This record gives sequence, structure tokens and C-alpha cells, in this order.
Amino acid sequence: MSDPLQKEEELRLLEALLFASPQPLSQGEIAAHIDLNTDLTSLLEALEERYKGRGIELKKIGSSWAFRTAQDLGPLLTNYKAIPKKLSKAALETLAIVAYHQPATRAQIEDVRGVQVSKGTLDVLLETGWVKMRGRRRAPGRPITYGTTQLFLDQYGFQSLDELPGLKELKGIGLLDSHLPPDFEVPLPNELNEQGLAPDEDPLDPTDLALSAQEDPLLFEQQEAIEDEE
Repeated sequence: MSDPLQKEEELRLLEALLFASPQPLSQGEIAAHIDLNTDLTSLLEALEERYKGRGIELKKIGSSWAFRTAQDLGPLLTNYKAIPKKLSKAALETLAIVAYHQPATRAQIEDVRGVQVSKGTLDVLLETGWVKMRGRRRAPGRPITYGTTQLFLDQYGFQSLDELPGLKELKGIGLLDSHLPPDFEVPLPNELNEQGLAPDEDPLDPTDLALSAQEDPLLFEQQEAIEDEE
């Protein structure tokens, strides 16, 4: 039977680590920082329950955890939040298509939107950290595939891709425009393996980086982000 005093001390350690971290932490990252004798999952659930209904709450974001301001208090704090630069309509539509069709190639994005995607649009999304280069499709030309990041989930308040809104909601918040084909339907996100890749994807490797450096200078930066996540 676990010692209540020991569990309370471990909860304090966990609370302090999550509070001090500038980004959400996975269970693996938490375990690497503090030594716990109690099941980490149960500790996280206990801490989550402890903060329910308070000004800040413990939230699960993807597979990671972080403290966030309670959602109902958001309007009271708008004057203290940094206001990000608004994305263009093209960038918002591209982001929505990547989110629902990932792993998505540039050709797939263009097929859904019906117009050519400029390199600048994808660059903006890569720079925000909401989209990343995932790998290469096992198809002729081995095109680069794109997908969303944990930062994207955090930005829009989703715990996982399963919480993505439907077509009506997307149009309502401006993520999809009215010029999309009338038969367009919102697909379900693809199931991914432990590496975060689909069955028809290969991971990026040093050869890809060398061949793509000139045509896509952000590839090195994105590869570093991928390696950090792993």
C-alpha cells in the first residue's frame, strides 16, 4: 500500500515541474526529470482532479501535460494575452486541410483547395510551429508529407486530433472557405504508428536533408524538431 505522505510529496514535485516547464511535457520527459515510486499515470490523474474548477487547470495536450488557464476565464484575461498575427485565408485553409488529411503532400493540398499552394504559405505554417514536415510518401517522386504538431493542438485547445471540429464548425470560424467543392467532406485523421508515421510514409533521413536543402531551407530546422519530439 502506498505511503500517503510519499504520494503527496511526489505530487508536489510533479506540480512544480509542470508549472516551471515552458512547454507541455510527456510522461517520458517527466520521468526523466524526477524519480517517482508511484505510478505516473495515477499521479497525473490525481493532480488533474485536484486542479479541476480552479483558475488554472492541468490539461492533457496530445500525449503531454501542461497547466493552462481555465477556459471560462479566458475572456477576462484577453488584455494580458499576446495577440498573434492573423494568418491569411490561404494559410488557414491549408492548415485545415493538413490537419484533416495528414499525412498530406503539397499536391493533395492543392487538389483539395483547387489552387496552387505557394511555398510562402507553407513556410508561414512551418514557422508558427503548427505544421511540420513528417516524412516522404512512398510514391513516385517521394513527395514530402506534412502534418500538424503538438503546438497546433495546444493553440486550438484540443487534446487529440479526434476533437477536430466538423465541416460546419470549420466554415463558421473561417478555416474553410465557401468556394470548396460542394461534395467536399471532412475526413477522419489517419491512424499513425509509434513513430508518428502512416504505413505509406518513410521518415526523413540525412539523404533527404542533403537533397532538399536548397529547395526547402526549413527542412533542417524541422528535422531537428522531429528529433526533439522523439
